Amino acid sequence: MATLHVDVVSAEESIFSGEAKFVALPGEMGELGIYPRHAPLITRIKPGAVRILRADNDEEEFVFVAGGILEIQPGSVTVLADTAIRGHDLDEAKANEAKQAAEEAMKNAKSDIDFAKAQGEFAAMAAQIAALRKYRKK
Repeated sequence: MATLHVDVVSAEESIFSGEAKFVALPGEMGELGIYPRHAPLITRIKPGAVRILRADNDEEEFVFVAGGILEIQPGSVTVLADTAIRGHDLDEAKANEAKQAAEEAMKNAKSDIDFAKAQGEFAAMAAQIAALRKYRKK
């Protein structure tokens, strides 16, 4: 069976590197599903879950990304994430606290720039909470 090499990296560390049968993630224009020999593509990704079906044991790896860039080549997928967190390392309580802090910052924003920054943080935390809940359901 054909596989593709997947690398998920953030500025801090390499989160995943290995062979996969399938990868799904939130592209800028919608959900992307990637199989081996996919056409080459470079696109931005939105905050959300990267799901990787491992080739070695058919288990699904789950990584939350807060946005970034995706590069697809026929035999490989590279996710360059702004921030990436392994599914089992996600903390819903911390994400909820950060979401509430961002909501408060939006209310108290003194400028459009402050509001936009808080709004971006709010959206990322909402996506992280949604991804975490999806991860726990499986």
